[in-house]
Amino acid sequence: MHDIIGDIHGLAQELVELLELLGYSKHRGVYQHPERQAIFLGDFIDRGPQIRETLEIVRPMIDSGEAFAVMGNHELNALAFHTPDPDQPGEYLRQHTPAKIKQHAETIGQLFPGQLQSYLTWFRTLPLWLELDGLRVVHACWDENQMARIPGSHSPDITDEFLYLACKTGKELYAPVEVILKGKEAPLPDGFTFMDKAGQEKTDMRVKWYQPAEGQTYRTYGLNREEISCDELLSPAVMKSALPYPQDAKPVFIGHYLLSAARPYVLADNVACVDWGFGKTGFLCAYRWDGEQKLDNEKFVRSG
Repeated sequence: MHDIIGDIHGLAQELVELLELLGYSKHRGVYQHPERQAIFLGDFIDRGPQIRETLEIVRPMIDSGEAFAVMGNHELNALAFHTPDPDQPGEYLRQHTPAKIKQHAETIGQLFPGQLQSYLTWFRTLPLWLELDGLRVVHACWDENQMARIPGSHSPDITDEFLYLACKTGKELYAPVEVILKGKEAPLPDGFTFMDKAGQEKTDMRVKWYQPAEGQTYRTYGLNREEISCDELLSPAVMKSALPYPQDAKPVFIGHYLLSAARPYVLADNVACVDWGFGKTGFLCAYRWDGEQKLDNEKFVRSG
């Protein structure tokens, strides 16, 4: 069975606490459990104070088979940040704007150049999603229409060409990879905006892609509904793009969204997010999955 662990972002101390709560212990330098495997949802890097220590925990677990992992958007961003843009000599696929430099600064500052290059090479081996016996795992959104647009498989060869097609606006892999690793968004009607957690004004909202869109307003369909003030019904274009996660599909586990609540809860009977509270309270979250197809709020475990 599996313990699905959400975004870590350099919180190695909290990760150790969570692993020990889940019954993992270190043997020959690798955390392991006698009966279970961990699954990491990506976003190991950026923000936190112990990025190197985090990578030194998760990579040996994954490389030794004690854990699985999928790529997070921060790993993809890091690859693009350090990959030259063939269309613009001297530039990179993720432009080095002040905001993007700030987002990635902790990772650059905490890793020696050789370490950083080693981990960037390793990031290229992480699959974009996993379909295992009885469950599915993806960083932000399970959308089979978008997944079908990615050639090869869910674990493509992350070459420079793949990064070019996935990280340049308008290229053929940009939209599907954005959905899978960053989630679906919908434009708000004219005149409506909201302030995100970083204090930036937004005109597009993250949506509850796992729910049917029929009869929903922008407020009820928004993933962080407390931020959305629009009570208009969804537009036909938003309705058309919706692909609700089937109620009879395998459970799917996601991270990414930094949800807020007094305690974690499942988003649907077969959808659970394990990214709760980081940045406000500094705890990490896991879901202890034992094969159930209807997920249970009591199966969440958190550090802190």
